Amino acid sequence: MIAALSVAELLAAYRSGELSPVDVLRDVVAQAERREPALHALCALDADGALAAARASEARWRAGTPLALDGVPVTLKENIAVPGAAYRLGTAATPDDAVAGFEAPPAARLREAGAIAWARTTMPDYGMLSSGLSSLYPEPARNPWDARMTPGGSSAGAAAAAAAGYGPLHLGTDIGGSIRLPAGWCGLVGLKPSHGRVPIQPAYAGRVAGPLTRTVADAAAMLAVLAQPDARDPTQLPPGDVMPRPLTLRGLGIGLMLDAGWGDAVQPEVAAAVTAAARAFEQAGAVVEPLAGFTTREMADGIDRFWRMRSWLDISALPPERRVKVLPYILDWVAPAAGYDASAVFRGYSQMQALREAANAACEPFDFVLSPVSPMPAYPAHQASPLHDPARPFEHIAFTLPCNMSEQPALALNAGYTAAGLPIGLQIIGRRFDDAGVLALGAAWEQMRPAQRAWPV
Repeated sequence: MIAALSVAELLAAYRSGELSPVDVLRDVVAQAERREPALHALCALDADGALAAARASEARWRAGTPLALDGVPVTLKENIAVPGAAYRLGTAATPDDAVAGFEAPPAARLREAGAIAWARTTMPDYGMLSSGLSSLYPEPARNPWDARMTPGGSSAGAAAAAAAGYGPLHLGTDIGGSIRLPAGWCGLVGLKPSHGRVPIQPAYAGRVAGPLTRTVADAAAMLAVLAQPDARDPTQLPPGDVMPRPLTLRGLGIGLMLDAGWGDAVQPEVAAAVTAAARAFEQAGAVVEPLAGFTTREMADGIDRFWRMRSWLDISALPPERRVKVLPYILDWVAPAAGYDASAVFRGYSQMQALREAANAACEPFDFVLSPVSPMPAYPAHQASPLHDPARPFEHIAFTLPCNMSEQPALALNAGYTAAGLPIGLQIIGRRFDDAGVLALGAAWEQMRPAQRAWPV
């Protein structure tokens, strides 16, 4: 199936003339049309614009002047702004005719590299859930491995599209696990880059954009394009080499964290798969040592209070007729913020720095840290979270949240499968700025891990 080819395979086929970007785009769209009735991954498809872009790419290949990702299909999460495109942030509370008036840096970099942004992917209200449940779309996004289950979120549609073969590249965003959770639950590669590595707009604490792909090589190729300067993001990092570097496993110091310090207990199948990965690295010569959880309940609850207040301010500013359209779960989650005083919000905000310091200090003795992505595999698609309890919304993000606050790179990729056939995510955490390192260790794991099952295309 053409739509399942990797970036390198597509570029080689374009170079040889075996395929053209027009052929590939048509195959990708056909694959989406076959699977969308079950998966609900897409919220918009720009067939005409994408076909025009594919023809322009085809002309560049024939002229011998291709760009870095020329003709490679890519989807964009709905909160990645593209001028004139719907910009509703996954919620029915936004006006029906809301469109973006600017081009977000990641969208611009992909366009400049010749990638074809042919579709936009679904997300939950304001990106504040780890599922695809949304007040805007009639049905939540579904997991291609088992359509009864969620693909995760908030990059829900992106993950469903990637696992189901809607082309090789998919762009997500992450403020607490929104790339890595769906990657782990869909058997994908999902990179939360170092904060500032991929300029983003709007930018705020913890927010990054990054790749969701089927291979580490594809994630690296996408990151190389995304990690270009853009002064609109004042947190941007200086340009640097992000491609995976040669890595010697012998003597590498790896921490193994199976208890985050708070949140849901890791389920036995998840613990077994992550432990097996650690033992494989150990057999290859790495030095694996246990790492105790460093996040506290005070940190988690403080950040939760701050996020509730931020979202409550946004939602309470909506006209009443719009406010009532927000997903009820989200309204229940933000409601307590109406009673917070300034000291409670400030103490909550201060826990971001406390977690940042704790994470960097705990990880510093190691070259890398391994952990589960989530304590459990994917859960039912119509639940907002594994517990579906707005009073306890984040018990499942204890392993992913720290890296957003600490600004460290973290990579999710498949470690194995449950007895029911659902993917289990392994997280590789690197030192701050070492995006190339986590990609390199991820590539090593791809070579070492047990055989993968066929993609559910």
